[in-house]
Amino acid sequence: MWKGRFAKATADLVQQYGESISYDWRLYKHDVAGSIAHARAQVKAGLLNNDEFASIEKGLREVEQEIDAGSFDFSIELEDIHMNIESALTEKIGAPGAKLHTARSRNDQVATDTRLYCREEIDTLTTHLTELKKALLEQASTYADAVIPGYTHLQRGQPVTVGHHLLAYVEMIDRDTSRLADCRKRVNVSPLGSGALAGSTINLDRQQIAEELGFDRVTTNSMDAISDRDYIAEFLFDIALVGTHLSRLSEDLILWCSSEFGFATLSDAHTTGSSLMPQKKNPDVCELTRGKTGRLYGNLVALLTAAKGLPLTYNRDLQEDKEPLFDSIDTLKLALKVNTEMIADMTINVDTCLAAASDPLLLATDLADYLVKKDVPFRQAHELVGQAVAVSVQTSTPLDQLDLTQISDHYGADTKEVFHLQTALAARTNPGAPSIENVRAEVARWQESL
Repeated sequence: MWKGRFAKATADLVQQYGESISYDWRLYKHDVAGSIAHARAQVKAGLLNNDEFASIEKGLREVEQEIDAGSFDFSIELEDIHMNIESALTEKIGAPGAKLHTARSRNDQVATDTRLYCREEIDTLTTHLTELKKALLEQASTYADAVIPGYTHLQRGQPVTVGHHLLAYVEMIDRDTSRLADCRKRVNVSPLGSGALAGSTINLDRQQIAEELGFDRVTTNSMDAISDRDYIAEFLFDIALVGTHLSRLSEDLILWCSSEFGFATLSDAHTTGSSLMPQKKNPDVCELTRGKTGRLYGNLVALLTAAKGLPLTYNRDLQEDKEPLFDSIDTLKLALKVNTEMIADMTINVDTCLAAASDPLLLATDLADYLVKKDVPFRQAHELVGQAVAVSVQTSTPLDQLDLTQISDHYGADTKEVFHLQTALAARTNPGAPSIENVRAEVARWQESL
């Protein structure tokens, strides 16, 4: 590639240190597509004739088929996927292959390939996220009226339903989908034609190239186009945040599947046993998901760290963008698929959930609301209920079994009506609240939208 300038061959260790073909080979389809579009623009500019273009296109398709079939011989000496493909093309078709690189650099070539790759993977991940939403919705529908304690600080707070709980994750996953769609807009911009950093004196039709490759528009500053990795950082952040949501879901399920909670049971197909303790059934998928989230964070930080001190424009540090990108995508795709399967096969232990939700302390706030409706200021109502809770704890008497009139004459004979779970849930009718009617309406709305 640069033998005219250098008298010595690149040292073997430098080749090993600098190669990227071991991982960037996966850009081959995008490199072929970009090269064909570039060659077509060369025809329009009079740099290639139609026969030369046909030879280039045929040769590139043959190289693509060889890589598809696993018969292509990648060379570390050629460093990356771009030069491996160009070298193979030139070997196949001769002089026309050597013309292909006219008016482009590996800098704008790799930026184009990576954007095409990210766009495709965003679409794939969006499909997987949609499947996870469907699995969560199916379970939310099945258990829309299964009452369960809602927690703050991992302490029982107020009653909700399993359906309402799972719909919270549908909301998170939907925001993830929306973020990826927004990221896709910034990904889908063509840098091809920006050259090494300052374009070229041979001006190809960049708009034609962009349209052929499905880009929305072209970049407007050649220096930024070459050095920009914001779109990868944004993509990695979106992936990391999906990981956060999957990890939180995993933590809930780990707790729910414990003997102490007993709210859920995962299928044998999505759990593992112990090599020593024969009774164990471990939620390994959840634990692995929780652990792999740290890996997704690390990949984001790795890219940000590599880019933070770089002057314009291209620096070889930017080669370090691909391994974190590829790893995060691979990790998340598998995590989404296995979690979707696991959620679909999960069983909720309704009776255990109901027993836990039947603790009358979960309706302490409802008791305060009862007093407020009798014109007691909320702070005073809060204190009165707190006093009742203290007596309940001290005497080991369930809150709903106390004679509350001994604590305050604000309490009346109708106080016990507060402690009906179904009544308490039915009263929560505001948008976003966990009444069973609301939960079923939300499930229907989401199912229709999907």
